[in-house]
Amino acid sequence: MVRRGSDGVMTGKLSETSAARKGQWMDHAMILAKKAADLGEVPVGALIISPTGELLAEAHNEVISGLDPAGHAEILALRRAAKKFGSERLTGCDLYVTLEPCTMCAAAISFARIRRLYFAAFDVKTGAVENGVRFFNADTCHHNPEVYGGIGEAAAAGLLKSFFAARR
Repeated sequence: MVRRGSDGVMTGKLSETSAARKGQWMDHAMILAKKAADLGEVPVGALIISPTGELLAEAHNEVISGLDPAGHAEILALRRAAKKFGSERLTGCDLYVTLEPCTMCAAAISFARIRRLYFAAFDVKTGAVENGVRFFNADTCHHNPEVYGGIGEAAAAGLLKSFFAARR
């Protein structure tokens, strides 16, 4: 697993054992994304891992089914994790999501004080982490998580492409 800087250069590397575990969590997020697609939602899945390595919360997009413009997988997972964690600050927790977060989700991730953000597919259109506004690089951003992108990118991008191709 590698971290991609805002310039696209890969930096840093995690151990093979650590990378394998990260891949398993992203595989779980992909299952959630597929559930979203089956419901007609944009296929995005997210989960929050506690500081002790346990699954704290999970979610998939529920914008349409929940009649909620903020029903993004990341937002829903953060809400559920905060209730279970007993705090609005998820210090030490990690977030896995199948698509690069948008600006709204990046702000929520920052406010929740997420330790590490792992995402699969890059989103050049509405992503706000490595693309677009690059929210965590802004001077006004309160908290910057460690960011690791491209984990399981091919599978996540393929799911999104097939989902949107079927609707055109």
